[in-house]
Amino acid sequence: MNTAERPEDVPRLFVEFWNQRRVDLMAALFDEDADFVNVVGLWWENRADIFKAHDYGLKVIFKDSTLKVGRVKLKMLAEDVAVVHARMTLSGQTDLGDKAHTRRTIFSFTVRRSGDAWYCASAQNTDIVIGAETLIRTASGELRPADYRKK
Repeated sequence: MNTAERPEDVPRLFVEFWNQRRVDLMAALFDEDADFVNVVGLWWENRADIFKAHDYGLKVIFKDSTLKVGRVKLKMLAEDVAVVHARMTLSGQTDLGDKAHTRRTIFSFTVRRSGDAWYCASAQNTDIVIGAETLIRTASGELRPADYRKK
């Protein structure tokens, strides 16, 4: 199956196509004018740009990576619109000086039904930063985790 028959199929298929390096099928999960915001705030505003970004990413940044989907939560907003949140685990990212360790993220997919399939209108990926409640920008411009509960 290459299309999402249910809203919660979108993250599962995204992961399946990522691990198969099938960027064409991954991009086909998105509307032509879909938005995708990645973990550092890069914003792609159509399927072609989502394809290009992931094609590059899976050839360079994530060429040996494995993505796994964990908990999935579905919230139906209407009969044909839903938000799907999914915990993801990424391992095998390409090292860049330092060893790239496993990352955990939460994806938010806003999906809509068209005919018998569900397509993603918007997605956002957010890194989970253990022990932090926000980020703080230092004088040098670096973002670092911060927890105001630990003074």
